Amino acid sequence: MTKDIEELLRTEAARLNSPAFVADDPVQFPRRFSEQRDVEAASLLCATIAWGNRTMICRNCERMMGLLEWQPYAYIMDEGYETLPDGNVHRTFFNSNLKHYLRGLRRVFARYGSVEGLVRAKGVADEAAPAWALARELNRELCEANDGRADSRCLPQNLDSTALKRLNMALRWLVRRDGIVDMGIWTALDPSQLYIPLDVHVGNTARDLGLLARRSNDRRAVEMLTAELRALEPSDPTLFDYALFGIGVTARHTK
Repeated sequence: MTKDIEELLRTEAARLNSPAFVADDPVQFPRRFSEQRDVEAASLLCATIAWGNRTMICRNCERMMGLLEWQPYAYIMDEGYETLPDGNVHRTFFNSNLKHYLRGLRRVFARYGSVEGLVRAKGVADEAAPAWALARELNRELCEANDGRADSRCLPQNLDSTALKRLNMALRWLVRRDGIVDMGIWTALDPSQLYIPLDVHVGNTARDLGLLARRSNDRRAVEMLTAELRALEPSDPTLFDYALFGIGVTARHTK
């Protein structure tokens, strides 16, 4: 990596990682809560529908939180979701998928106290790839809560190959601790253990900058790109998620 690229990454990360970023990003929704389990539920659910147009994502997050009566934890524990009518939440994510996820979260909260409690109980932080280990454990809990059925619209099932973009985004919100955009309410994982939430735009920007040679946006690409960024900032590699997002947006708007 050249000095020019490093300087660009640091400059853009500092510019985008600011309070102004929150208003147009789905991170705004978990930030509206103070109780840990509300924050966890809102983070996982809003990240789950965070693909596509950001304006649409935020509109649908707002509506989804409304379905949960803006009390995610209480709504989940009271099983309010069982009376949800058929409907669409966001693109190919429907109320039936939301119910599936909420049943699983109820099981997690009942058994472990919180999602962070699940992380601690299952030794997720000791795994080589904590995000994928957490996805495995969450999938198991969701499956158990839904009569043995899995749902790939809640969490990916192909953990050997998935980039796990949406869960990695939720983990950035929950674990990064600078207190600017990300909330950093968990101590069970360290920011140094996080991985870049890799989508098409972040992947293309990374390739344009010479940070990623792999063509597929898969798990291996996430590992390779995060290793590059970890070399710059070992304690906080996903800081540069802001830079890659910002550079990509600027490039798209100037084409």
